[in-house]
Amino acid sequence: MSDLVETREAQAEPVDEPARTPGRRTARKAGSERPAWKEKPRAITQVAKGAVLLLTVAMVLIPFWVVLATSLAPGQQIIDSGGWALWPESWTLDSYSKVLSSEVTTRALMVSVGVTVTGTLFSLVCTVMLAYALARPGVVGGKPVMLVILFTFLFPPGFIPTYLVLDTLGLIDTYWSLFLPVTVNVFNLVVVRGFFQGIPEELYEAARLDGAGELRTLLTIVLPLSKAVIAVVGLFYAVGYWNDFFRGVMYINDTSMFPLQTVLRGYVSRGEGLASEMSVEGTVTQAPQAMKMAVVMIATIPILCVYPFIQRYFTKGVLTGAIKS
Repeated sequence: MSDLVETREAQAEPVDEPARTPGRRTARKAGSERPAWKEKPRAITQVAKGAVLLLTVAMVLIPFWVVLATSLAPGQQIIDSGGWALWPESWTLDSYSKVLSSEVTTRALMVSVGVTVTGTLFSLVCTVMLAYALARPGVVGGKPVMLVILFTFLFPPGFIPTYLVLDTLGLIDTYWSLFLPVTVNVFNLVVVRGFFQGIPEELYEAARLDGAGELRTLLTIVLPLSKAVIAVVGLFYAVGYWNDFFRGVMYINDTSMFPLQTVLRGYVSRGEGLASEMSVEGTVTQAPQAMKMAVVMIATIPILCVYPFIQRYFTKGVLTGAIKS
């Protein structure tokens, strides 16, 4: 009888099973829970990405190289090759010397530089001050004003109403018409406002405790912390003013006040007129196509020279302001 009881107790006692080692299915399930960006990319994926990037770079650089080579090629080569040159037979700056010796081009270049510098500074001042006012909590009428500004972003007024307003104010055929209608860009305003809202409130409170007013707080606290976003927004404004040709066509009737891009538009649309304007004593020594490409390069080089110095601010400036807004 005792043997039977012991046998039943032995059967009732739980038996410790050995711990199972994770098999392939468990390991695969655990591995699938990792984020996609932490997975090691496959070789074929890397090759595909590289091919797409190379194709994109080629699509950008090849046209730029053709324009540069055509502007540096001799006139006879361009005429023989049908208007384009992939590699100059002999490098020459005749096209650039003729373009820069023309009074029309040099005057238009100075107009573009003046409008770009003045317009960019004026736009930055207005954008920063308006963004700071809209970013501060408790501003009376801040939200309605922001809604009106966003409404103009979704439904722009158009050129005809703008022309009528400028004509009423007597600003047609003045340099003010080239940058005053677009002084504040809504996208840039939203980015700067979002950046200002991301500044800790403790800094504003510390400035108020030190007796600083709003203007002093903006100049001594906010602006030193906002160099990145101001640099990027300033580049956006500068590129917009520099590349704008349509306002010169719409609001300027005096050809001596045309900016470079408006003059370039006329040269590209009528290349023979360009050659005749830049001829010396009626003798054209350079192909019109080469001179057109030289004007294109002159209009492109300034932005290319400025961009590398601002590039490092792009991610820090624009993304931070856009995300926080």
